[in-house]
Amino acid sequence: MAQLWGGRFTKSTDQMVYDFNASISFDKKLFAQDVRGSRAHVKMLASVGVITDDERDQILAGLDSIENDVNSGALEITSEYEDVHSFVEANLIDRIGDAGKKLHTGRSRNDQVALDMRLYTRDQVDATSQALTHLLQTILGIMEEHIDTIMPGFTHLQKAQPITLAHHMGAYFEMFRRDVLRLSDIRVRMNYCPLGSGALAGTTYPLNRDMTAELLEFDGPTLNSMDGVSDRDYLIEFLSALATIQMHLSRFSEEVIIWNSNEYRFVEIDDAYSTGSSIMPQKKNPDIAELVRGKTGRVYGALTSLLTTMKGIPLAYNKDMQEDKEMAFDAMETVQNCIVLFDGMLATMTFNKEVMAESAKKGFTNATDAADYLVNRGVPFRDAHGIIGQLVLYCIDRDKSIDELSLEELKAISPVFEEDIYDSISMETCVNKRLTTGAPGHDAMIGEINACKEFLNSL
Repeated sequence: MAQLWGGRFTKSTDQMVYDFNASISFDKKLFAQDVRGSRAHVKMLASVGVITDDERDQILAGLDSIENDVNSGALEITSEYEDVHSFVEANLIDRIGDAGKKLHTGRSRNDQVALDMRLYTRDQVDATSQALTHLLQTILGIMEEHIDTIMPGFTHLQKAQPITLAHHMGAYFEMFRRDVLRLSDIRVRMNYCPLGSGALAGTTYPLNRDMTAELLEFDGPTLNSMDGVSDRDYLIEFLSALATIQMHLSRFSEEVIIWNSNEYRFVEIDDAYSTGSSIMPQKKNPDIAELVRGKTGRVYGALTSLLTTMKGIPLAYNKDMQEDKEMAFDAMETVQNCIVLFDGMLATMTFNKEVMAESAKKGFTNATDAADYLVNRGVPFRDAHGIIGQLVLYCIDRDKSIDELSLEELKAISPVFEEDIYDSISMETCVNKRLTTGAPGHDAMIGEINACKEFLNSL
């Protein structure tokens, strides 16, 4: 078909060049945003007298009919068109004639695509935030249910100190809380309308950019037309936030994978979120967690790709910027799918409380508290540290936990031990005497859970 910009040219574009230049295969995702932007633009044009009210109504009716036909499947967005913008405009002219040719008045494809991408990204920011909010609700539910479920806390993947499952889940609540707040910040910063920037230098038409911005629910127009058409900071910020979200999901997935192993048996993943082996009938694989972990690289790739694309581009618009879409679209879809699937897996997962508690007990996670017991009875900390080290070696040789030793065995290593040592180093005592803000003790966790609820209620 003839190009909308073809008047300057005397030869048709080489087919390979046309295909390389075209973006319809991926920017058709922007169809709804393109139509929405066109509606606002044409309403504004009529309000300032650039087109008549009758022309406005014809164009709006034509846009409605195109949108209805695309949504119903009666009209297909095909590679016959160079991009989604030419698809909409060409079909509009076919349907309503000369009035359709006025749609593009005072507008360039540069500010048009800048608008469409910003609208699309804003929608995706909202969708991602909603998915994260649901995941936070799932995590909070687990925290409330397992406020007294004891498990080992780890450093260096070595058992360190006893905590609760609620406390462990609370750490991920904080990560995803920050992700939600990051998305909120990004939305505020990006919510300015580039439409009316023209190709780079605005336009001589008396456009009312404030009206257009208001119709499209922006906080106002962008203040520099060159920046308006060439800014992709908002998209880089969003991809950076998506990379951070995916990193958090990947860390969580790694723990689920470890916990699901035969060696740990902390969790049982629901059959709906597991797969088996084609050759080993006993296997139940944590595929969702592994795929979430694996897909993190492609999200990182999208961020790196756009940063690399943008780093050498002079003002204002350059065709390189067409490369902002494919990998960004993929990253947005990937992260949202990962959030939803991980959320479903987590919500249906069974936690083996007895196994977790026994693991904490067998892992000498109360060794620090045993040392504190000695310190509180006058033993210098460095000496207490050495005594408990000897005690742990003694337990390892006999395959016992500290609290399984008799008082005689304990006194043989240090005469300071008395009967009250058993209560002092019980898992419940070790956890619940930690009551500072952010600690795993029962009362401290009640405060944390209430703060989490307040946060969710504020969204």
